[in-house]
Amino acid sequence: MAKTRKKEKITGAKALLYSLLEEEVETIFGYPGGAIMPIYNELYDIEDEKLNHILTRHEQGAAHAAQAYAMVTGKTGVCFATSGPGATNLITGIANAFLDSVPVVFITAQVTSTLIGSDAFQETDILGISMPVTKWNYQIKQAEKIPEIISKAFYIASSGRPGPVLIDITKDAQLQTLAFNYQKCTSLRSYNPNIPLNPADIESAAILINHARKPLILAGHGILISKAGKELMAFVEKTGIPVASTLLGLSAFPVKHPLYAGLLGMHGNYGPNVKTNEADLLIAIGMRFDDRVTGDLKRYAINANIIHIEIDRSELNKNVEVDIEIHGDAKEVLKALIDQVKANSYPEWLSEFKLCNKTETDKVIKRECYPSRGEIRMGEIVSLISEKTQGEAIIITDVGQHQMATARYYKFKNPNSLITSGGLGTMGFGLPAAVGAKVGKPNVPVIAFIGDGGFQMTIQELGTILQYQLPVKIIILNNSFLGMVRQWQDMFFDKRYASTELVNPDFVKIAEGFDISARRVKERKTLEISIDEMLSCKKPCLLEIMVEKEGNILPMIEPGSSVSEITLCLSVNKDL
Repeated sequence: MAKTRKKEKITGAKALLYSLLEEEVETIFGYPGGAIMPIYNELYDIEDEKLNHILTRHEQGAAHAAQAYAMVTGKTGVCFATSGPGATNLITGIANAFLDSVPVVFITAQVTSTLIGSDAFQETDILGISMPVTKWNYQIKQAEKIPEIISKAFYIASSGRPGPVLIDITKDAQLQTLAFNYQKCTSLRSYNPNIPLNPADIESAAILINHARKPLILAGHGILISKAGKELMAFVEKTGIPVASTLLGLSAFPVKHPLYAGLLGMHGNYGPNVKTNEADLLIAIGMRFDDRVTGDLKRYAINANIIHIEIDRSELNKNVEVDIEIHGDAKEVLKALIDQVKANSYPEWLSEFKLCNKTETDKVIKRECYPSRGEIRMGEIVSLISEKTQGEAIIITDVGQHQMATARYYKFKNPNSLITSGGLGTMGFGLPAAVGAKVGKPNVPVIAFIGDGGFQMTIQELGTILQYQLPVKIIILNNSFLGMVRQWQDMFFDKRYASTELVNPDFVKIAEGFDISARRVKERKTLEISIDEMLSCKKPCLLEIMVEKEGNILPMIEPGSSVSEITLCLSVNKDL
């Protein structure tokens, strides 16, 4: 806890750092530059207090690292960047945090206030640019506003449905002096994230739940955000209702639990997708009915009543019209429901999921995870690492085929153990996210699955790993393609592989240039021993695994299809 400072005369730059300490910030990710130099100058000798700064190699990397740090720690991430290109380089990371509802406070510097609007060197209207992808943004032109605005920023970013906030501070505001006095923000007249539950909604939902014959829970990211894992477990074990997870909801419920039904969505499991259209009740918790989950909306949940539990009112009835909307925090809603639902079980309904799982295992999983010949497959790598880590590692993914293979085959055991880019689908997310996750959880193994395409988008963050000697495990699943785009070209564009095949550099040599131990695996016979060596390594380690070049991730709900029209395997004419 930072010490209390009353009426101390300091610069605006120091006031910013003191404000962060008052918010119990320990780590900042960032990259310096001209306009933000006063802040970094104060950071250089901020008395005896602990404020750790991680210098990334690109502002986008800092943004992704701050998001991952927030996701694994449950704290609000913090990211610094200078004006102009420094600020604009954050935008992808800000948008990523916005779509995935992650609290990050972005601090950008701005040119001197008298120069704003003059097209000064490295001046950019970062407020206008960032407005659509921030929960709130604000420009500070006077030093005395810094404590108040930073306090508001942390409150807004972390409360209700979390999200990124951007605060732009002019250079003269950083240099001006003020009498520092910090008061934590606990409420705002125009913003009320504390939503009282409506008892009638809870009662109505309980009645539907108690009378359902084929209910299914759709577990979303909101469960993790609200720290409602225990409440979800109690609710599930009392009601006996199976649980399916969205991509960002993975790790909210243990994958090995007997009531876990599988992954929803385009490349999810067969059972939960097909059974969505056979269920008579869907209980959607902290999820937004993304198009990757619903498929064709006109043919989605055709037999089901729907209960939607969601903290953001704008998500209710946005994509899917529901029968009971419960506007509230997932943790509080589940607590209220547990007392009103009856103990139950659904053996016949669960047996239908088991039959679907057997079908998927026979047609897909055996081939993907336990091949006896042919090229190495992504599924077998993920399954092997899942087994060896017993589901205890923090798993990072980039975006693409490897992301879907990881989501499908890693057996997540602990909350917040999958860090991935969901809503925005940002290639290049994986490597800097691994940095942020390892800084946030230094004592937990961090393993990053990254494709050869996405790896090259933020490859420079190997320098951050080198500088801070972060013992992350990087696995490049190399198929020399932009794999997911190639899969769509294979399935829907007559195999016309336009601009998707990659000529890659020597990743092993590049890693060694950053003093990172590296190895390439080409044959199955050396796969397991190479993984063992990587997992036992106490330093940063990179493993490049050459995988099936034209493999496809299945099952797949094809664009425009219903969730019940899921493709398990491909033939020449793409029949089911």
